[in-house]
Amino acid sequence: MSRQFVTEAVMVAIYGQLLAPPAPVEYIVPYTTILELYEFQTSPDPLMDNPADDQHVKSKINEIISYFEEPLNKKKIERALAVPWAKSPSILFGDQVSIAIINAVDTAQYGEYFDPIETELLLTSQRLDTPILTDQVELIARIIESSSPVQVFDIDDFDFAMDDEEPLDQV
Repeated sequence: MSRQFVTEAVMVAIYGQLLAPPAPVEYIVPYTTILELYEFQTSPDPLMDNPADDQHVKSKINEIISYFEEPLNKKKIERALAVPWAKSPSILFGDQVSIAIINAVDTAQYGEYFDPIETELLLTSQRLDTPILTDQVELIARIIESSSPVQVFDIDDFDFAMDDEEPLDQV
């Protein structure tokens, strides 16, 4: 049985360890974060401070976009986009990793405290009872401060999150 996390597509591109986990994992990614990859791809602004790292990350973003645009994968994604909150069939990324795209719908439930993508991450996590995986310390702090009923892990704690079989009491 694979471990599941809700995360943004760019996290998978930036953090290589997410594509080489110690056990099977499925990342559930809101579709709007896939669209964000296209923005990062064409943006002249650097994503990383180090130019070599920035070039590497942009290369990974291009690879992920190309993979999602392959006919079978594109068809899986399009199927999920037909219905609000539909989840695509898994898209395999090697032996241990799969990604499912969810057609999350931002209902502005957290609109004043979280941006639209953060809201979609929270709502997806709640709907699927699946923890969020992020590198955004500020987001983690706001989730805790708002007493949002979700579990969240920092990417630096990825190995711990993979070992964590039983969900903790809600944050």
